[in-house]
Amino acid sequence: MLLAEETDRAVRRLLRAGGAVRYKVMKNWGVVGGIAAALAAGIYVLWGPIAERKKRRKGLVPGLLNLGNTCFMNSLLQGLSACPSFIKWLEDFTAQYKTDQSESSKHQYLSLTLLCLLKALSSQEVTEDDVLDASCLLEVLRMYRWQISSFEEQDAHELFHVLTSSLEDERDRQPRVTHLFDVHSLEKPEITQKQIRCRTRGSLHPMSNHWKSQHPFHGRLTSNMLCKHCKHQSPVRCDTFDSLSLSIPAATWGRPMTLDHCLHHFISSESVKDVVCDNCTKIQAEGALNGQTTENQRTTFVKQLKLGKLPQCLCIHLQRLSWSNQGMPLKRHEHVQFNEFLIMDIYKYHLPVHKSNQEDPNQKGNACVSSETKEGSAVKISDLEQTCSTKPLLNGACSPSLLTSPISFPLAVVPDCR
Repeated sequence: MLLAEETDRAVRRLLRAGGAVRYKVMKNWGVVGGIAAALAAGIYVLWGPIAERKKRRKGLVPGLLNLGNTCFMNSLLQGLSACPSFIKWLEDFTAQYKTDQSESSKHQYLSLTLLCLLKALSSQEVTEDDVLDASCLLEVLRMYRWQISSFEEQDAHELFHVLTSSLEDERDRQPRVTHLFDVHSLEKPEITQKQIRCRTRGSLHPMSNHWKSQHPFHGRLTSNMLCKHCKHQSPVRCDTFDSLSLSIPAATWGRPMTLDHCLHHFISSESVKDVVCDNCTKIQAEGALNGQTTENQRTTFVKQLKLGKLPQCLCIHLQRLSWSNQGMPLKRHEHVQFNEFLIMDIYKYHLPVHKSNQEDPNQKGNACVSSETKEGSAVKISDLEQTCSTKPLLNGACSPSLLTSPISFPLAVVPDCR
C-alpha cells in the first residue's frame, strides 16, 4: 500500500515539474534507445548467425555469380557447358596432366580450369552451391597475358576466340615428338618380367596427331577464285575458322529471316576486280613477239566461299553491326529463326569430277593451298571430302548417343517460316 502511494506521488511531482523536465527525460531515453539499437545492429553484423548458402535443388543447374559486369563471360560458359563434344575434348586433352596435382597448380592451366567450370555447370560434378564463382577463369587468362576486367563491358564472341586461341597455345606448348630423355621411360615396361606371358613385335611408339588434337570448333573454309575472262580456276585456298561470322542480308517484306538466308548470303559469289590472272598473262606472253615483255594481266575474278571441313560443333556469330550510307553505325534488330536441324550439304565444298582429272591426277585444280604453313604441307581436297559428314547438324545439346539413326529433315534450299 505504501509503495503504491509513493509511486503516485512521484508521478504527481513529474506532472507538476512542467514540460522542460519531461523533455529532458524523453531526450535521455531517446539517446539511450539509439545507442542500444546501434549496439544491437553491430552485434548482429559481427557475431550474428551466418546465413548458409542455399543448397541446389535436384534437377536444377547452378547459376553464375556476376562479378561486376561479367554477363558476357557467364553467357559464354553456359553455352559451352551445353556442348558435350567440347567437354569430352577437354577431358581427353587434360588427361596428359597428373591427377594428383594440387588445387593451386590445377588453376595454372586453362583447360583444367575450364573443364571444372563446365562440368559443374552441366551437373556432371555434384556441387552443393547453387551459385558458382567463375573468377578463376579470369585469373588464369591473366596468366596467359589476357587483361580482361570484370567491371567493363566485353564481347562474348571475342572472349570465345580468346579461349580457343589460348587452348591452342597450351596445346602447342606440349611436345609433339617424344623427348630423347624420355626414351628410358618408354622402354621401361609397365609390368614386371614375371607377369609377361608372351612377347610380340609391335609398332613404334605412336605420336600424337596434330589434327586429332584440334578442338571441336575447328573447321576449314575453301576459297574458290575463277577468272571471268579465261575461265581459269585458281588453286583452292583453305583457311581455318573457329566460328562463322554471318552478316544479316537485307530483309524481304513479308518473309522471315532464317539462318539459311544468312548462310546462303555467306557463300554467295562476289566479284573481285583488278586481280592478276596468271593464265591470262601466260596467254598474252605466248602471243607476243620474241623478246617482247608483257605486263601482268588484271581481270575480274568471281570468288566463292564454301565449307571445306565441318567442325564437330559449329559456332555461328551473327553480325548485327552495320553501317549506314553516311558512315553511322547501326544495329540490326531482325529476328533470325533457327531450325532444329541444319543440313549443311549445300554449303560444303564438293570436288568437281572431270574426265581430265581422272586421266591426269597431278592436275593443279586438285591442290588445296593451306594458310597454315607450320606443317609445311598442303591439304588435299580429298582429305577434306572425307572429313565432311553428310549428317545434319543438331541445334542443341543432345548427345549423339540419343540419335539412333540419321534423321532426314525435309527442308527446302531456303525454307520458309512454318
